[in-house]
Amino acid sequence: MSSRPAKTTETMPCPLCCGAGKLTRAEILDRLGVKDFARVAQLSAEEAFRLLQQRHSNDNQSAWSRFETELAKRTAEISERLKDELRLALSERESLTRRVEDSLREIAQLRERNQLLEGEMAKVARVGKREEMDFAEEVRSWAGVWISDKLPRNGDFILCYRAPNGDPAEPKILIDNKDKALVSEGDIDKLVRDAKERGIPVAALVARTEDQLRLVDRDLRWSRKQGVWLLRTTRQWIVRDLDLLRPIFERMREQGFDLLERNSVLAEELRRTFPEIDRIEKELGKASKAIRSVSALIVRYKERLRELCDCSAFRGSATAPEQDGLRGSEA
Repeated sequence: MSSRPAKTTETMPCPLCCGAGKLTRAEILDRLGVKDFARVAQLSAEEAFRLLQQRHSNDNQSAWSRFETELAKRTAEISERLKDELRLALSERESLTRRVEDSLREIAQLRERNQLLEGEMAKVARVGKREEMDFAEEVRSWAGVWISDKLPRNGDFILCYRAPNGDPAEPKILIDNKDKALVSEGDIDKLVRDAKERGIPVAALVARTEDQLRLVDRDLRWSRKQGVWLLRTTRQWIVRDLDLLRPIFERMREQGFDLLERNSVLAEELRRTFPEIDRIEKELGKASKAIRSVSALIVRYKERLRELCDCSAFRGSATAPEQDGLRGSEA
């Protein structure tokens, strides 16, 4: 039989803690002469983390510093740009204010000029209205001539000769009175349009004086334009012109209103007649003026001869007694 060694229950004090019973890990490892690599690793990691955190803090602080610097720079640039834009806007506002003030002054001046023009136009309208009414009153005094009331549009009056029973006879004449510095081509075109709208084959533009007619109007007093026979005349000439046209109108009533279209020779002769009559009338006026001048000179010379005769008779009567006295003394 083998014998087992007996299990000893003898205790001995711990050579590390010397019976204290409580040691830290570091104390145990230190008494054993062994380094705590875990602790060293932990401390190294903590130190590395601290250094990393410090570096990160420095980088963060540097980034914030750069950001603040850039922000201040950008803010200054934006502020300067906004100041420049503000100054430009203020300058533009002042310029616009001046322009608005100038525009308001111009508007006020234009309003004044417009009022003056309206006043002048009203005067011209009143003169034209008076001219038209004077013409109508004058025509109503002509024997055998009929004239309508003032037309609201498309001409001033309709004029024609009276039939034997007193009714208006064809062809009718559309009258347009003008009292302006110079008749224009637009006035002629408007009269032609008005005559065509009313279906009247003859139209007459009646100026106040001969000076208001253009040279082409005086040379072409009777013509045809767009199917309308047109007479360019004046207040002084219209009675004579109507007397000249009266036999033509009578033949139109008998042979048709297209008489002049069918008879071009008659139309051309009528066209030449008006300027020729005007020329003859001017020559007669000159002759009449010359006759009046000669008559005045004759009257003047007669008075002078009478005065000379009276003076010579007076001198003769005054010298007669002196001659009688001389004869007596000689005797």
